[in-house]
Amino acid sequence: MAELKERLLPPKPASAINLRDSSFRPSASGRQPFQGVDVLGLKKRGQGLRSWIRVDVSGNSQIIEVDKFSIMRRCDLPARDLRLLDPLFVYPSTILGREKAIVVNLEQIRCIITADEVLLLNSLDSYVLQYVVELQRRLTAAGVNEVWQSEGDTNRRRSRNFDNVFGNTSPDYLPFEFRALEVALEAACTFLDSQAAELEIEAYPLLDELTSKISTLNLERVRRLKSRLVALTRRVQKVRDEIEQLMDDDGDMAEMYLTEKKSRMEASFYGDQSVLGYRSNDIQSISAPVSPVSSPPDTRKLEKSLSIARSRHESMRSSDSTTDSVEELEMLLEAYFVVIDSTLNKLTSLKEYIDDTEDFINIQLDNVRNQLIQFELLLTTATFVVAIFGVVAGIFGMNFAIPFFDEPAAFKWVLIITGVCGIIIFCAFVWFFKYRRLMPL
Repeated sequence: MAELKERLLPPKPASAINLRDSSFRPSASGRQPFQGVDVLGLKKRGQGLRSWIRVDVSGNSQIIEVDKFSIMRRCDLPARDLRLLDPLFVYPSTILGREKAIVVNLEQIRCIITADEVLLLNSLDSYVLQYVVELQRRLTAAGVNEVWQSEGDTNRRRSRNFDNVFGNTSPDYLPFEFRALEVALEAACTFLDSQAAELEIEAYPLLDELTSKISTLNLERVRRLKSRLVALTRRVQKVRDEIEQLMDDDGDMAEMYLTEKKSRMEASFYGDQSVLGYRSNDIQSISAPVSPVSSPPDTRKLEKSLSIARSRHESMRSSDSTTDSVEELEMLLEAYFVVIDSTLNKLTSLKEYIDDTEDFINIQLDNVRNQLIQFELLLTTATFVVAIFGVVAGIFGMNFAIPFFDEPAAFKWVLIITGVCGIIIFCAFVWFFKYRRLMPL
């Protein structure tokens, strides 16, 4: 990983660095995870250029340096969408479907997905590198599986490819943008789940130690743990809400089907070209005796009928394919919604365990406080009883003469009577406290 980070340092102005890391296994086609690309035609460094990792449909990856405006023109994105991918700012997790691209901001994965490529911000983060390698592996494996299928599945493969050409996708087929989105969702869910698991491993022993020994150090550690838990729960909740919002809106899901929109635009373009060619041939084939007054209306009528038929066919096909694509994307999002919801349930259970521990500690502290109050009450009662001896001593310490002072046993009887009275008073107080349930005696 250290060698890979060194080779991922900012490239030279003339060209990008060709990344070769022995820790990543080469694909089935023998390609390295990253291949350099010459960017001589781009602007010089220091003029808003940013390093991007580009992965195409075949799984080829290369590092390019492109400025923000070139990305905006290339992907037809507004500037506010690119600000979501800026690593200098912290934005919540977002998945946006645009006309020609999908903007993904999921934890460390910040990329732009189109129908032909994935543009990922070049970063030294291991999760970003794992995303690129995993996407390359899946794209390469998908290409190999399409080529090396058994002879018994040849007809099924041909029918599937035929359906894919005309927009009728089978359940086991996913367009390129959905596969890239799936890898991004998987990376984000795996990252959040791993963080939740680490937090669980750290939390439960610490909470058990706190219940057995309440100290300032343990309380401070639990406070930091709870702060991390709240921040992680907020991030997981945002990813879950984003997936749920996409699942609830069929329009947003249909907007993310980029391959279908691209094929529809190409079909419409070629259809218009064929209509124009047919129209030019038709006009050239008109003979001279035909009346020029009746020809233009016939031509316009023919063009209008062809246009209406083509629009109806495209609308019916787009509605059917939109329904299928929404179902495919909905199933994909639902799978990762279950994963992220499970992670959120883990964090919720951990938060409830922390709250229960706090309640248990508060109960313990209240019990200790009650015991201290009871002990203080006993001390106050004992102090009152001892004060009786002080009152008697003060009375007999007056400077006056009485015959009682001449008795030899007078001092002994004073102590006995005063002590018995003090014990009786103390027992009366204790009985009163027990009667009023002020002390569990």
